[in-house]
Amino acid sequence: MGKLPAEELKKLLSCIRKDSRVIVPPMIGYDSGVHLIDGRYMAVASDPCTGVPEEWFGWLLINYTASDVALSGAKPEFCTINLLGPKTTKPETFQKIMKQTCMAADELDIAIVRGHTGMYDSLSGLLGVATVYGSVQLEKLITPANAKSGDLILCTKPLGLETITNFSITHTARAQKLFGVEQQENLSRQVYKQTCVREALQLAKTGVVHAMHDATEGGFVSALNELAEASKVGFKLDWEKIPITKENLALQSYFKLTDEQLLSMSSTGTILAAVDPKAQEKVQETLRRNGLSSYFIGEFKENKERILIKNGKETAFQQIANDPYAMILSCK
Repeated sequence: MGKLPAEELKKLLSCIRKDSRVIVPPMIGYDSGVHLIDGRYMAVASDPCTGVPEEWFGWLLINYTASDVALSGAKPEFCTINLLGPKTTKPETFQKIMKQTCMAADELDIAIVRGHTGMYDSLSGLLGVATVYGSVQLEKLITPANAKSGDLILCTKPLGLETITNFSITHTARAQKLFGVEQQENLSRQVYKQTCVREALQLAKTGVVHAMHDATEGGFVSALNELAEASKVGFKLDWEKIPITKENLALQSYFKLTDEQLLSMSSTGTILAAVDPKAQEKVQETLRRNGLSSYFIGEFKENKERILIKNGKETAFQQIANDPYAMILSCK
């Protein structure tokens, strides 16, 4: 995948000047930055979109970034758009993607404020970049740093749903062989699950969710480690409670993935959250109303150890993600 290693990213961020107006500056593990404006917090996120099915390009471009803003408890309100491509890109391609982008923005009631298009010899494929803004009241801001000892670890969707869905679209015949024809067809229609805007906002409204993170690149491994690091807590994760599907296991067998790679599988649209243990039923009902399941897969601990329990045995949870997404999607 495309992220810099944590130590290299820290070096990259070291030159950014501190500013008292910036509440959450660029930091590892945070889905969005936050600054103060007119007595409210403004959450801001920016993300690229590339290498995805073209028919979903504009929708994913908006939802990738809007999800990051929503995870802070802020309603996504405004955005800017960059659409870039190689010199050979036809105007009709940009027009088609812009229509998708506008429809996705309209669905979420996001106003497009500004943008840029360009064609460059240095690019070999389509590249989109969206920046989304949303405001939130001071007392309602949620960050990855607020997980508390005793909080339950909530998962909102199955592990690796993004990887499985995109594999079903880009490698139809192979996915039909591994998953069955009917299931491949079902999965290829589930790109719309690669967003967490609505469920993040609903969870934020409950007032019992202390921290949230989207399990994007690096899957559960990156998200859980980043939550623990930001909140200065540890956790115990129960393997038997993780929503691992038959398709996960089929990909694991076919590509000879380790359990560590399985847990690192890119899962965009899946929220991992820290939930007040007294409010489990409230959260379950909130997600049920949104047509989602709730999986409680572990607990955050005051002890900073990060533990995975499998077959009754405790082992150290892996610190570094080895996401197999690119390998799986680029297979010949």
